Amino acid sequence: MNEQIITVNNLTKQYQEPQVSGISNISFSIKRGDIVAIIGESGSGKSTLLKCIYGLLKTDEGEILLNGKRVLGPDEQLIPGNAEMKMVTQDFSLNIYAKVYDNIASMLSNTDVAAKQAKTLEMMERLHITKLKDKKITELSGGEQQRVAIAKALISDTKVLLLDEPFSQVDSLLKNQLRADIKRLAKETGLTIVLVSHDPTDGLFLADQLLILKQGQLLQNDKPETIYQNPSHLYTAQILGNAIILDAEQATQIGLKTEKQNVVFYPEWVELKSSWNSRRFEVKEVYYKGFYDELLLERNGVKIRALQLNSGEHKKNDHVQANIGRFLEF
Repeated sequence: MNEQIITVNNLTKQYQEPQVSGISNISFSIKRGDIVAIIGESGSGKSTLLKCIYGLLKTDEGEILLNGKRVLGPDEQLIPGNAEMKMVTQDFSLNIYAKVYDNIASMLSNTDVAAKQAKTLEMMERLHITKLKDKKITELSGGEQQRVAIAKALISDTKVLLLDEPFSQVDSLLKNQLRADIKRLAKETGLTIVLVSHDPTDGLFLADQLLILKQGQLLQNDKPETIYQNPSHLYTAQILGNAIILDAEQATQIGLKTEKQNVVFYPEWVELKSSWNSRRFEVKEVYYKGFYDELLLERNGVKIRALQLNSGEHKKNDHVQANIGRFLEF
């Protein structure tokens, strides 16, 4: 179950237009049944990489293998794309005048109508859209349209699902549910999913494998927890979350010693306790986050953030003892 399904070797695709980012000399592999998230800022090359994997773009160098066979580019076949893969883009490509059921069922032949109906209803059930089957696409929310588009993509025995910014049009309240459904779908069916997103939460929540792209370069490729705990680049720490980045002088001001240009740590690495190496900070602000508070602390003009699990324990203008339990140097 864990053999490689996709292999990308030394892939390069460059554009002439300066405003569009390409990709340069990228290599990685994807295991069957895994969810892979490609994370990066706008213009980092995420969508370019996804389109190359699907066969929509002619590459300059390198190759993509699907089950050991080279994925053909648009110049090598009449209809671009790959029959074993489906891509769901941000516009969803749905027939807005047709009903939900008909959008999904249209991907199956009429040779066995009963089987077609059963398979369509099963797929709708998997994505929790059965109650929408008689609604027109124009009557649906962005999140509901996203689910219909995914169901339509998966109905024809797809092996690899490619998702381009799948949560960009989904309300924040529904994002976690859709993420959970996608994760469950991959586990139940053995489907391999590759998604691109500018939101690191998507990768940390969903992915078995995380790829960090910057200006067309693959900076890091590993498990989400490994990358989060051990970012190999300053950019990786910045994009994955709430990282606090200090230069060497600022680090010295709060009692950290470094010979590098920067130190990096997350708020959860700041320990609010008195110890031999803790320092005195003033609480400048308290941000209520529900089951915890985020404190804005200041010492010698340097501001850092820390998490307070006992909400309300420390208030604005209080003084606290804090220690940076762990930090990284760059």
